[in-house]
Amino acid sequence: MTFLKPGDRMVCVRHIYPDAYRLFETLLKRWNIAVTYVDGADLTAVEAALPGAALFYIESPTSWMMQALDVAALAALARKHQVLSLIDNSWASPVFQQPIALGVDLVVHSASKYIGGHSDTVAGAVAGRAELLADIRSATCPYLGGKLSPFEAWLLLRGLRTLPVRMRAHEAAAITIAGRLGEHPHVTAVHHPGLGKRLPRGLHGTSGLFSFVLGGGVDIPAFCNQLRIFKLGVSWGGHESLVMPALVTRVQATGPNSAVDFAVPERVVRLHIGLEGVDALWDDLNAAIRAGLTRARS
Repeated sequence: MTFLKPGDRMVCVRHIYPDAYRLFETLLKRWNIAVTYVDGADLTAVEAALPGAALFYIESPTSWMMQALDVAALAALARKHQVLSLIDNSWASPVFQQPIALGVDLVVHSASKYIGGHSDTVAGAVAGRAELLADIRSATCPYLGGKLSPFEAWLLLRGLRTLPVRMRAHEAAAITIAGRLGEHPHVTAVHHPGLGKRLPRGLHGTSGLFSFVLGGGVDIPAFCNQLRIFKLGVSWGGHESLVMPALVTRVQATGPNSAVDFAVPERVVRLHIGLEGVDALWDDLNAAIRAGLTRARS
């Protein structure tokens, strides 16, 4: 809202956060701002799309499909074509990825997630050069009320004190669960940036959020309903484990749908691995898969 005006064009990687996609496809288009979506891993396609753009919006890893991108290379292309770059860094948090050091101009966080860490506040943060933040502060914040109450700010400070410890715990548990799912006979794929892959430069660890694909013999609603530790929810990043099937987002009632438009497979299930303990979480998932199989056979 600060850096785009009617007639501008924005470049955006595919598989972004669904609500960001809805914002771009509704409000920005109402303002006559065009959006070009590209595969962020295809640097040739990215560079072809950048000339003449005003803003380059990045998310890494991407939503649902968890594609980890070469943020430094994307930022360099944006600088080459004098395009302002902006990244959502909520997944990695500042512990595992520091995009400004990689050349990105602006970094945004859903601070409700890992920075808060306890699922008890709604907040956001933006970081960047002083002159860019001054523009945001003068052009946008006064009209949208972008100000935290003192108590919410204190909750974020509390969360920051334990952020490095929590991130390493989420990472270790999620890697273990993802590895076990990868060997499960009723799981056909696991989308985790750190599972059997080399992380791109600048990404120094992985968080608790990833997705996997359940085989066709498992009834997904029955699987979700059987879970006892995992709760159905979207705002990950807290101490609790969450599950969200792509089926839910694919059937949303109104508005642009990123899961449909970016062809997220119907059998993808997203997990956030919390701090309840690996063995308990694994037993919960196994029991839920068995329940999904029983339901599918009945």
